[in-house]
Amino acid sequence: MKTYNITKTKSPKYLYLIISIISVVTFNNCDNKKSSHVLRIGHVLDTNSPVHKAMVYLGENLDKYSNGTLKIKVYPSSQLGNERESLELLQVGSLDIAKVSSAVLENFVPEMGVYSLPYLFRDSDHLWKSLNSDIGKELLLRGEKFWLRGLCYYDAGFRSFFLKEKLVEKPEDLNGLKIRVMRSNLQIRTINLLGGNATPLAFSELYSALQQGVVDGAENNPPNFYQQHFYDHCKYFVLDEHSSPPDVLVISTHTWNKFSSEQKQWLVKAVDESVIYQRKLWDEMTNWVYDEVKKSGVEIVHPEKRNFLKAVQPIYDDLDGTTIGEIAKEIQNIE
Repeated sequence: MKTYNITKTKSPKYLYLIISIISVVTFNNCDNKKSSHVLRIGHVLDTNSPVHKAMVYLGENLDKYSNGTLKIKVYPSSQLGNERESLELLQVGSLDIAKVSSAVLENFVPEMGVYSLPYLFRDSDHLWKSLNSDIGKELLLRGEKFWLRGLCYYDAGFRSFFLKEKLVEKPEDLNGLKIRVMRSNLQIRTINLLGGNATPLAFSELYSALQQGVVDGAENNPPNFYQQHFYDHCKYFVLDEHSSPPDVLVISTHTWNKFSSEQKQWLVKAVDESVIYQRKLWDEMTNWVYDEVKKSGVEIVHPEKRNFLKAVQPIYDDLDGTTIGEIAKEIQNIE
């Protein structure tokens, strides 16, 4: 059986000042192909994550296609800040590329909020048909006016609840529980409608928040549940799969617009290949994680989803006729 070397990730100190200083001269004279330019990518996950490994793979291929003139330097584990801070750095050109959740990106590109809608996708096949459709591709470009251009989607699975002490089998069981969520208005409302008390926190703060009792639980995908050792404090993993916001690889338009046509082609090709690689790693790890968390004493619960679906219907009612509501209908109609 494949094994993974997993270690706990401590919350790093953010390097805002340093980044701002060193990035002023990051990418000048990009058209000079005799020079080597290093593109910096930031993300909040650890080095064992499929996302990080896909970025390393991306860098290897980009180096090959560009004959060494374009290289990638990956900064994992929130070294360059949390996801919101990374997006702000992209906007001012102090960072080249970042991996963020669409649920965080929606605070900058509102239309991305469609991916935070609960139970939007029927299954993984429907999810990827939607992301690869014209709708999905067009949404990646909606942030260009905000200096943010989406390059691709990475698999982030389906998000489910994990709880410290209480078994949850129906929405009513969440009543009064403080549940950590991302800073997404739709995600916050989803948790509140399901009965929980949505508590926005940075991902890097979640382990200590569970340890100290700041929150009673959280929601995330299986690999992150295992990789971040949340099972140290949570006895139950409730697979209600209420949302599946994908990860998005975003490039600063300040960087993108300095590329030649050929350099853009190199990057796009390397990115597309990294998506295939990341999805393969994601599927392998997800299947492996279920067995591992059971060995750690976690009870995996498969609740009846019907009542959860009914509880969040007001979100769709309120969005009827809005831009996000119309995009959601298009996605739901994809076969």
